[in-house]
Amino acid sequence: MSDSKAKSRSARQSAPQEALDALLAEPSGDPIRRAIWLGEVDRRLHPHLPPSLAEHARLANIKGSTLVFVVDAPVWSAKLRLAAPDLLDVARSIGLVATDVAIKVSTDARLPPVTPPRRPIPLSPRSEQALRSALDSLRDDEASRD
Repeated sequence: MSDSKAKSRSARQSAPQEALDALLAEPSGDPIRRAIWLGEVDRRLHPHLPPSLAEHARLANIKGSTLVFVVDAPVWSAKLRLAAPDLLDVARSIGLVATDVAIKVSTDARLPPVTPPRRPIPLSPRSEQALRSALDSLRDDEASRD
């Protein structure tokens, strides 16, 4: 790559970073800093949620010593309530002063969308024949070794 292309690419990439740095340096950057911090806390707590609950809950706020979570249905609220003691222990272990968990139910689209499982793409007859031939040749090799 030529030097001029590399310089223009780095200039384009640094311009948004400079704008973000300038914004965060001002007092008006406080909400952005808080959102970034909450996102980081959520990323640290999320692995400790039960797997079935993890895709339906997220940390929305920390209000005083209360962790505020948002779930997408009442059933997940009940499951999160059961997981609350473990979450509080994890929150305390990362340095938060957490004594309670509040749970809000919201069917709002702001929760990350749940991606449906992907259906397998059917093999073409030619691909299927090639795979069967490869499998047969492996079986022949095993039989000849025995």
